[in-house]
Amino acid sequence: MQQSEPLPDTAERKCLEAIARRLLIRADYNGTEVRLAPHQLFDRHGELYIGAFNPAKAWRSEEERRLGYFKLKGLRALELTDEEFAPLEQADIALPREEDRLIFAV
Repeated sequence: MQQSEPLPDTAERKCLEAIARRLLIRADYNGTEVRLAPHQLFDRHGELYIGAFNPAKAWRSEEERRLGYFKLKGLRALELTDEEFAPLEQADIALPREEDRLIFAV
């Protein structure tokens, strides 16, 4: 039996692993370091996006907490952390646009 090659260490693979293992990711976004809890990976017109919760963001109430959407190409130096997260209970896993195509979600 031939062994398969490991998948390249890409941002897409890291996001898939983070979603599957429910681990926070760390990345540079618009010049600022962010820690995100990725809940979904999806395709929009051939571009990859993640739906992720930002635990550092100040929310007025627990009910207001929601996913933000980030173009994967815009997240630089993306790395997995060893910090686990619990998915948002009220997180609507529905995609933000009708034409979006879900690849993977918690």
